[in-house]
Amino acid sequence: MPISVVKPDIAQDMLRDCLGGDGEVVPGSHFRDELRKEGLTIADAWQVLRSGCIFKPPECDIKTGEWKYIVEGNTPDGIYLCIVFSFKLINRAYLITVYSVEKKRRKTL
Repeated sequence: MPISVVKPDIAQDMLRDCLGGDGEVVPGSHFRDELRKEGLTIADAWQVLRSGCIFKPPECDIKTGEWKYIVEGNTPDGIYLCIVFSFKLINRAYLITVYSVEKKRRKTL
């Protein structure tokens, strides 16, 4: 049974709890493929998961019935990433995909 929808700020807290040892973060195969295509590492993604923000309301995946969230933020190198994820359980986040946004890239010296 899918997890009920939660507000973005609550989802952000739940995601941090998953990262903090009280839960689990599972990178899906599509996520790993897209991360590799972007030339990024799992450490880059973890930085965004730890420090990024969820700005948009969740969307329901019509195939799975799960609510999808997008966490956004910068990698240490200034690359602006969006990571799409869902909650399989309250304490298990599943990473669906990742993509960079060139327009929001932070300028580095």
